[in-house]
Amino acid sequence: MDQTALLIELEPVVAANLDRHLSLAKEWFPHEYVPWSEGRTYDGLLNGEPWKPTDSPLPDVARTALIVNLLTEDNLPSYHHEIATLFGRDGAWGTWVHRWTAEEGRHGIALRDYLTVTRAVDPIALERARMVHMQAGYNNDHPEEMMHSIAYVAFQELATRISHRNTGKATGDPIAEQLLARVAADENLHMVFYRNLLAAAFDLDPDHAMQAVTDVVAGFQMPGANIEGFQRKALSIALAGIYDLRQHRDEVLQPVLRQWNIFGRTDLGAEGEKAREELAAHMDELETQAARFEEKREARRLRQNR
Repeated sequence: MDQTALLIELEPVVAANLDRHLSLAKEWFPHEYVPWSEGRTYDGLLNGEPWKPTDSPLPDVARTALIVNLLTEDNLPSYHHEIATLFGRDGAWGTWVHRWTAEEGRHGIALRDYLTVTRAVDPIALERARMVHMQAGYNNDHPEEMMHSIAYVAFQELATRISHRNTGKATGDPIAEQLLARVAADENLHMVFYRNLLAAAFDLDPDHAMQAVTDVVAGFQMPGANIEGFQRKALSIALAGIYDLRQHRDEVLQPVLRQWNIFGRTDLGAEGEKAREELAAHMDELETQAARFEEKREARRLRQNR
């Protein structure tokens, strides 16, 4: 099925799920999640106090995760451009694109205000990292392929939800945990929207949808993967159990694949069956990799505790 036909066929599904989303989405206000009374003026133009690492009791890995999460959210203009180009700005598709962008915009506002007011991170380093990351932008791996793009965001929104939620817990700060739980709730609704959309796409063109899912799972990267020093940051986040390969496989990929009845479908042709076999093999390989990482992490923990 070509892109235009898929857009037209899925429009009623988009409209129905947009209505569902709007009925469930809760209005919230970023300023209510920021402890403003804790703030004080920084050095520079207003001659306040310079930032020091000791200004905040947050664990280092929680700071790292918060920075990665915020920089990822900062690239919203690039994400909006990608989905607006792909889905268009008309009808239910366009309404969803703008609503999604508006909701995502709150996340960066709230996270930056929290980090700045609580002095959790160096504001100068954070701003420099934002400039570098946003200038790099974000490029969709499948810019002209709607099925792949929908599959990707279904997984990515759930991954982001789990990352935010676990980051909140890792901070040890009830305010940060509340804020990140609120952000995670938005991400979960976004995931459900895209998950339902691809479920409908499976009914329209199961072989194409299966190939898209297999390709996305095999090549999956978080949208912040081009953040400067991302691999090092991602490793520390994984070692802390905030987001690791086990969570990616068991808490992101598996639940979504189960919702689509990937391994129980009976409507696939030869190409779809081949893609499903490749997907099964990749999931097995992820299981092996996750188990290996867990063993190494436990050995590392034991060494450090001697």
